[in-house]
Amino acid sequence: MRNEMSLEFSAISENESFARVTVAAFVAQLDPTMDELTEIKTVVSEAVTNAIIHGYENRGVGSVYIQAWIEDDVISLTIRDEGVGIDNLDEARQPLYTTKPELERSGMGFTIMENFMDHIEVTSVPGQGTTVFLTKHLSKNKALCN
Repeated sequence: MRNEMSLEFSAISENESFARVTVAAFVAQLDPTMDELTEIKTVVSEAVTNAIIHGYENRGVGSVYIQAWIEDDVISLTIRDEGVGIDNLDEARQPLYTTKPELERSGMGFTIMENFMDHIEVTSVPGQGTTVFLTKHLSKNKALCN
């Protein structure tokens, strides 16, 4: 059975923690390990922050959209904005690449997403926005607590 949820919220930095906690609460029904939950929360933070800072250029306008669904032990996420888009996806996905060095951003967002998730796809159209699709298989072999 597939279980789904959708969120839409204003593209302001104060909503990044809301998105992270909401997705974590949705994923909690799968009884993930603490590491898995932390990784998912981190990935959501990175993708939402990218949408706010880069997609909407931190102007406080626009919305960020999250869809999450669970099938068996797999969590899938789509995080989307309707912002400026990315001109060169290959360049943007390089470790340490950032278009906002003045903000002291590390340029590791996509690298973190790739390391914490099993699959990532990024699509972007300049002037129309960016969509990040992520999946993660959660472990079913939980250590038993005594």
